[in-house]
Amino acid sequence: MDLPTVDLPALPRLLAAPAPGWVETTDVVVVGSGVAGLTAALHLREAGLHVTVVTKVDIEEGSTRWAQGGIAAVLDPHDTPAAHASDTEIAGVGLCDPAAVRVLVEEGPTRLRELMRIGAEFDRNPDGSLMLTREGGHRADRIVHAGGDATGAEVQRALHAAVRRDPWIRLVEHALVLDLLRAPGDGPDGLGPACGVTLHVLGEGSEDGVGAILGRAVVLATGGMGQIFAATTNPAVSTGDGVALALRAGAAVTDVEFVQFHPTALIVPEHARTPGAGHAQQPLVSEALRGEGAYLVDGDGKRFMVGQHELAELAPRDVVAKGIHRVLLATGADHVFLDARHLGGEFLARRFPTIVASCLAIGVDPATDLIPVAPAAHYASGGVRTDLHGRTSIPGLYACGEVACTGVHGANRLASNSLLEGLVFSRRIADDLATGLPEQAKPAGTGAWTGGEGWVLPATGTPALQRAMTRGAGVLRSAATLAETAATLGALGDSRGTPRTPDWEATNLLTVASTLVAAAYAREETRGCHWREDFPVADERWHGHLVGSIGAQGRLTREWEETR
Repeated sequence: MDLPTVDLPALPRLLAAPAPGWVETTDVVVVGSGVAGLTAALHLREAGLHVTVVTKVDIEEGSTRWAQGGIAAVLDPHDTPAAHASDTEIAGVGLCDPAAVRVLVEEGPTRLRELMRIGAEFDRNPDGSLMLTREGGHRADRIVHAGGDATGAEVQRALHAAVRRDPWIRLVEHALVLDLLRAPGDGPDGLGPACGVTLHVLGEGSEDGVGAILGRAVVLATGGMGQIFAATTNPAVSTGDGVALALRAGAAVTDVEFVQFHPTALIVPEHARTPGAGHAQQPLVSEALRGEGAYLVDGDGKRFMVGQHELAELAPRDVVAKGIHRVLLATGADHVFLDARHLGGEFLARRFPTIVASCLAIGVDPATDLIPVAPAAHYASGGVRTDLHGRTSIPGLYACGEVACTGVHGANRLASNSLLEGLVFSRRIADDLATGLPEQAKPAGTGAWTGGEGWVLPATGTPALQRAMTRGAGVLRSAATLAETAATLGALGDSRGTPRTPDWEATNLLTVASTLVAAAYAREETRGCHWREDFPVADERWHGHLVGSIGAQGRLTREWEETR
């Protein structure tokens, strides 16, 4: 297939950075401290391997702790893995990998029970049984949750405690991973398998001090890339670092055009924002609230999802996000409302304490007031391409969690499948690595190992990038808006910054944003959470995947892979 193309900037194959000034060695380097990274670390330790976990923040931070809804798994005897698979594939609009979905739904319950054995405590009924609920796209009650709407925080707590108990898991916090180290080999540029990473640890030496951690394998579990947009539910650290690192190293990525916009992020008025925070992160109003009976209304108090889908407010997220946007386009408003008043203040405070607290912080009482909401970038369904064991296209480099594209989500992630995916595929990575690791290889004597030439984008360009992406590559897309976005990215790509954390992150944002725009421009159809106004229906010619990488001179390359 001849793929439509749009002009985009050349991207760096390496970040500008000094040569590593210090070196550590471990068996496996795990980059990321969310559910995927910490679960992988624990299972790797069970296999007797030494593990170093690298994270940009404190181990308690990251995206996992913000997950409200829960974990989907078949625990009800009246439910079946086949039903869970069906719901997952319906949400994915034909692009899910059936084998990956089967792995998810069949192994998921066991992985969830393992998490409970580690110490995670989920909400239970008076008889002691797990309390199950449902969310958008599910046709059965199969969502476990903790603390009402604080599931991610409980999962993070339990995993954090387990990791802290193991002296053979080394934690490197406040560290930004820069580039992948590769051994000599017969691949492009004479490079072979992954053998470590370069990184900058805040507070270690000078501001631009860089080190290296060598490992016999590297596992990416860096989370999402929501910060490429001006409005996102992702934390400020979600700058697409893992996807960008993999692209620079030569790995393949796929399905990056499918970014899920959560339909109901809380609209925080300007006066209630933290000074200087801008659009850093918008609180999530979990669809579990809609699962308990809250419904969407427009400014006139009229429900607008009834009649648009058989599940109304509980339709898949892309359907609800599009329904809200139609209202916003028609009315000129910047938000709609969730009406949960009929659920009662006592119930809301008990079941959704996090949401209630976020609302009260901006002067909204859900028991008596309508909750202002609008879509915001929430989850990347695509990412670094992996097989069923988490292996990427680079030997020795693995990926799991939101940074990865396992094939589970297709064109749109089903609610509460994300934490489950992290649990399932991190275990599969550990099992694969436990079968035998190569000896530690010495990095090739070029590039990141020696502080070879690269470049970075100045962080001053980040706000313009985020505005352009939201305006032209967000929920609503067309050839015209994507071309405008590409022009902005191209202009930004002509600038050069300084090797330091804000500029490294800005360069990762430019890399991921450019890759997304290229794929979104090429896919001339509407499918899942990719919505093209100029191609408003799904087209069977696009029943497949766009596979991207960075080629010679830093130019993006795209290949079409048909799926039937």
